[in-house]
Amino acid sequence: MVRIAVGGQVDRKKVAELARKVGGDRVQVTDASDLEAAMAVKNGKADYYFGACHTGGGGLAMAIAMLGKPKCETVSMPGRPPKEEQIRKAVESGIVGFGFTADHAEQAVSMIVKAILERSPA
Repeated sequence: MVRIAVGGQVDRKKVAELARKVGGDRVQVTDASDLEAAMAVKNGKADYYFGACHTGGGGLAMAIAMLGKPKCETVSMPGRPPKEEQIRKAVESGIVGFGFTADHAEQAVSMIVKAILERSPA
């Protein structure tokens, strides 16, 4: 079971629902404040952090502060939609914090969850 903590300032409940929909019974998703979600990953209570905002980086700010920049990646920004290859490489390299713009949430969450599940045992 992959545990995903959803923080971010924008559309947190929508992002959590998207992750549940894509991941099905292979994911456990919680939504919390940015601090609580980032701490869940830091303390081993969650495996991944997702955060949406209007710029792509703001939803990831607390995760960067708590987990470190090398463990986090902004996968979309205004005018720059998520790219599947970038997300796959990020997951493969050990990235655990993902930030994206709210308008790209459906694409980003789908790509991220699928990439994670491909690497996780069933």
